Amino acid sequence: MKHVVWWWLWLVTVALAAADANGSQKYEKQPSSLEFQFADKEDAAAAAAAPELMVGLTLIDSAASKGAVCLDGTLPGYHLHGGYGSGANSWLIQLEGGGWCNTIRNCVFRKTTRRGSSKYMEKQLPFTGLLSNKPQQNPDFFNWNRVKLRYCDGASFSGDSQNEAAQLQFRGQRIWLAAMDELMSKGMQKADKAFLSGCSAGGLASILHCDEFRDMFPETTTVKCLSDAGMFLDATDVSGGHTLRNFYAGVVSLQEVQKNLPKTCLDHLDPTSNLVANVKTPMFLLNAAYDVWQVQASLAPRSADPHGVWNECKGNYALCNSSQIQFLQDFRNQMLNAVSDFSKSNKNGLFINSCFAHCQSERQDTWFADDSPLLENRAIAVSVGDWYFDRVPVKAIDCAYPCDNTCHNLMSNALLMTQLVAIAFVSKGQLAHKSLGRGFIFVRDIFSVHKVVFYRAKSAKCLDGAHNLFQMHHVVSVCPVMIGGISVSLCAETAIFAFYLFL
Repeated sequence: MKHVVWWWLWLVTVALAAADANGSQKYEKQPSSLEFQFADKEDAAAAAAAPELMVGLTLIDSAASKGAVCLDGTLPGYHLHGGYGSGANSWLIQLEGGGWCNTIRNCVFRKTTRRGSSKYMEKQLPFTGLLSNKPQQNPDFFNWNRVKLRYCDGASFSGDSQNEAAQLQFRGQRIWLAAMDELMSKGMQKADKAFLSGCSAGGLASILHCDEFRDMFPETTTVKCLSDAGMFLDATDVSGGHTLRNFYAGVVSLQEVQKNLPKTCLDHLDPTSNLVANVKTPMFLLNAAYDVWQVQASLAPRSADPHGVWNECKGNYALCNSSQIQFLQDFRNQMLNAVSDFSKSNKNGLFINSCFAHCQSERQDTWFADDSPLLENRAIAVSVGDWYFDRVPVKAIDCAYPCDNTCHNLMSNALLMTQLVAIAFVSKGQLAHKSLGRGFIFVRDIFSVHKVVFYRAKSAKCLDGAHNLFQMHHVVSVCPVMIGGISVSLCAETAIFAFYLFL
């Protein structure tokens, strides 16, 4: 059986390679008028061909004595690439994202992954997008000290409690403080410029810790913050309920996050809009108006749509009917209303594009490339740089979908699903049934799925921008795996991991 599985995998991989060779990209390249251009096409080709910078993991040895540990009690960690030249005394911190855990059961599962234990963290990570060391890819921050702080607490670096019976440590706030102490000792205390950023759950953490970060430096230091895909709204889901509100209530209660939340947040139901309006430190909000994670997990999750009425729409937004499009437009309007007070401050910046995307600062293709998304004829990297260095004000809000043809949307294409995804199962079990035409593989008696690999020549990324390799454990005995172009989900106990492929 194993030989059959690998033969099938090889066959699909060959088909993928052929599809890519024939130009199977599904977005159109847009003419660019970016301020930073390559000297010539040979320079551009050389930069694109250069290998990504891989940066090693450093564990924070001093964290244990402070009780600043991951869910399973292991040490937290970070990746640091030193700055040089004009950026030698400038520091950029990126807080990793990756969802949350709101019950004992899914926190116990989480500690068997890199999201809850440094035992499973990658020993090296590529620095791309906002973390890139190449001026052609990251014109304003390429030579700064750039740090990626790993996320292993499950509450946006904000919890502070424990559950002894389940052997769970909820120490996100302590991890945050221990990491900042560590980086200060590495030279950050001498920073003349500091920039706190984060994506998704890390974007929410950037909002939560922005003013705290500002207070760590003298007034002479320029300190600003960026939240990428961190605006999580208390939106009504397709069933009329509040999926995300209920989820966050579990996170806050379980991990005692309320101890580290401002009163403005506790007095309101919306998890972020009341926060950003009260952040005193200059902040830039980068968000897709149709944030694809919220569409999938908050607006139309399976729990709110048990009959799958939204499945086609979520898989390919071109298939949404008029009422579904209006529902999504209402969500966009709610987001714009949520940032209205925030946008009135001259110190703040905005880039809200009408795309189905998530975490656009971490991916090179969306951060800064010849065909990256544009608003007011500026790429995201240029907009963030213009704002940080006070070159021009940036308050860019896109027109409503489908007007923006520069988007890199995360969406599926059912016609390509058998060509675009290859899944390798390394397990003790068996593949009982394959039904590629309908886009499902039924996996029976899989005791351990060690790796799930997605192949795509152009930017195969997870929702949070992570590379396309995950460790998975404890898969239940019967598990449908959808292999559409947009996502693959494994029903691993209570956790469902969705992987998104950029078309």
